[in-house]
Amino acid sequence: MSHQTGIQAGDDVKEIFASARNGDLRLLKIVIENEELAVGGSKQAAQSWDQEYDSLVLPLLQNDLPCYILYRLDSSNNQGYEWIFIAWSPDHSPVRHKMLYAATRATLKKEFGGGHIKDEIFGTAKDDVSLSGYRKFLTSQAAPLPLTAAEEELRQIKLSEVQTDIGVDTKHQTLQGVAFPLHGEAMKALEQFKDKRVNYVQLEINFEKELIMLSNTDPTEIKDLPKRIPKDAARYHFFLYKHSHEGDYLESIVFIYSMPGYSCSIKERMLYSSCKNPLVEMVENHMQMEIEKKMEIDNGDELTADFLYEEVHPKQHAHKQAFAKPKGPAGKRGGRRITRPPGEDDGDD
Repeated sequence: MSHQTGIQAGDDVKEIFASARNGDLRLLKIVIENEELAVGGSKQAAQSWDQEYDSLVLPLLQNDLPCYILYRLDSSNNQGYEWIFIAWSPDHSPVRHKMLYAATRATLKKEFGGGHIKDEIFGTAKDDVSLSGYRKFLTSQAAPLPLTAAEEELRQIKLSEVQTDIGVDTKHQTLQGVAFPLHGEAMKALEQFKDKRVNYVQLEINFEKELIMLSNTDPTEIKDLPKRIPKDAARYHFFLYKHSHEGDYLESIVFIYSMPGYSCSIKERMLYSSCKNPLVEMVENHMQMEIEKKMEIDNGDELTADFLYEEVHPKQHAHKQAFAKPKGPAGKRGGRRITRPPGEDDGDD
């Protein structure tokens, strides 16, 4: 791949890369200075990789400047030690710096040797690239959708593609769900919801940032649900429905997509509709939460106790089968007799 920004590695970087690949170092921080890649710091190993990860990585991350971190694992492949490549791009850094580091990322990987890099993670907040964040990243690799905004950044191109399914039953081209990433606070709220530390989570889409953001986690009872539904904006709601059914106490997860009809713009309706399925799939497949009922409403007044109960436990209508008159013998039947034979009494006098 060509050097798109024209920025290349200095001699000191090339030398320390060679030393690092041999296992001499645990961590390398690489920055862009004077239009070239430069060494911003290094650390040697003292403990196992996971024991010293946070203490070595997090102090090197500045809140207003991007950088690259190369962190050595204790595992190896046929090329040598395996490394984690961290692309740090905090929200408060200047846009020019973000763009410069993003465009130079491939150059650094090429100079270091892509075969040594086991995992690549992107972070805008320290939680994204902490040891806990890295482990969440590993878990997310088995899921069809990324977990957080940081992980989503690496797959934006694929997620924005329009795919066409063509087959015998195909009727039209379909646009796959747009998977806006979850903001960190939204993901944290869903994790708390899964652990039953909160019983209600409301999410909204930030159209400018193209993120699904946390809107509300107020403790919510069934009687409170109607007033949680905005009358002029769409929202996603996760509600822990606590109730009894046939003598059993149940806690059922209910997903509610509220869209107040045409009071919302076309763009809002389209984006909320498109993001809904990827969000639900991520919650069910990655977070392993079983959603008992998914529903769409346009008015919070619908959310009564009876309505919820009947949605989660629909009545089983037992239809009585009408009595079936036995069929007569097969074959041609004679004409229907409509008069009595001669000799029978016409009636009792």
